[in-house]
Amino acid sequence: MEKFAVQGGRPLHGSLRIHGSKNAALPILAATVLAEGQYSIQDVPHLTDISVMLQILNALGAKASHNNSVVTIDTSSLFSSHIPEDLMGQMRSSIFLMGPMLARFGEVTIYPPGGCAIGERKIDLHIHGLKALGAHFSSTENYIYCQADRLIGADIDLAFPSVGATENIMMAATLAQGTTTINNAAKEPEIVDLQNFLNRMGAKVQGAGTSKIIIEGVARLDAIHYQVIPDRIVAGTMLLAASVAGGSLTIENVIADHIKPLIEVTRQCGVEIDYARDIINVARKGPVHAVPLITTGPYPGFPTDMQAQLMTFLSLTRGSSIIRETIFDSRYRHVDALRKMGAKIEIMKNEAHIEGTASLRGAEVDATDLRAGAAMILAGLAAEGTTLVSQVHHIDRGYERIEEQLQSIGACIKRIQT
Repeated sequence: MEKFAVQGGRPLHGSLRIHGSKNAALPILAATVLAEGQYSIQDVPHLTDISVMLQILNALGAKASHNNSVVTIDTSSLFSSHIPEDLMGQMRSSIFLMGPMLARFGEVTIYPPGGCAIGERKIDLHIHGLKALGAHFSSTENYIYCQADRLIGADIDLAFPSVGATENIMMAATLAQGTTTINNAAKEPEIVDLQNFLNRMGAKVQGAGTSKIIIEGVARLDAIHYQVIPDRIVAGTMLLAASVAGGSLTIENVIADHIKPLIEVTRQCGVEIDYARDIINVARKGPVHAVPLITTGPYPGFPTDMQAQLMTFLSLTRGSSIIRETIFDSRYRHVDALRKMGAKIEIMKNEAHIEGTASLRGAEVDATDLRAGAAMILAGLAAEGTTLVSQVHHIDRGYERIEEQLQSIGACIKRIQT
């Protein structure tokens, strides 16, 4: 079993480059199914979730490899529409293959997707959208079979702006007959990146980044070369690392507009932040103070994927803060670990009430999910003594060798075998 050992008390200094976005790369990799040919996708991080997606594509008959930060995929030899159960159970994002497989082959067999245990995440909105396009579903206790002789464009209203459902419908609709409109669509930057990728392939998609996306179906698409956008959650995590540990940090390959809510919150707390083009400079030079209330929400609101990391930071501010979680119903599993390290946090329904404390103390804690694991590392950077973080496989799902990134800017962190 691997653990991260983090020695606290060291300010961070220097610069680091943010790798490509996991949440942009995964639907883009799924979208390669839409057209046969050879793809080259650049700036794809080496993460567990990426590896699983490539294993799934290879199991379906594609030829996919990942060298340095470039994924090459040849989808000409796809022969199966049956996604392996063991692989699908490892990753939530395997559901992205449902729309593209239906569009290209007219059928797909899926199993319940895996991923982090952060609350109930149904796939009903995915099914609702694909049914509207003409897909038929049958299921057993173990799997779901989806079939469509032809997908037909439709007006689709989403009850919630689900990122995954929006992307799945977008991909399926590119090859549907007629026009599809997605109302109450999610607005995340990763959806804009997927639109750009699809349009480069020859699709006709417009409106990504707004609540209304219109897709005019086309007869065929072509394989392309593409580079994914930077990972805004990794960028935000590193911004908070400097805010927690102190010091000054230059973050390169980042789109500041994608993390504007986090920048605004940390500035209110007293962290110095400036940015230009694709660079953000962060400096924490003294005490920081609390902010009254932060509410997570769909983009462009405060991202739920930054909630745990922000909670670590607010635990070390002067004053009282409240975080209200509105997206997932089980996303406070990191609270017990922060309390173990000395944080003062009380949970009241979907709110975390945080009373800032001067310091945290090192402890043995678990990474209960991907972002909670990042929060534990941040807590370790600020804590007195050594923090041991277990279950690091969760962290490896979203951060490429996070210990090496942090080591490069002065953190005392190492991956150990136990």
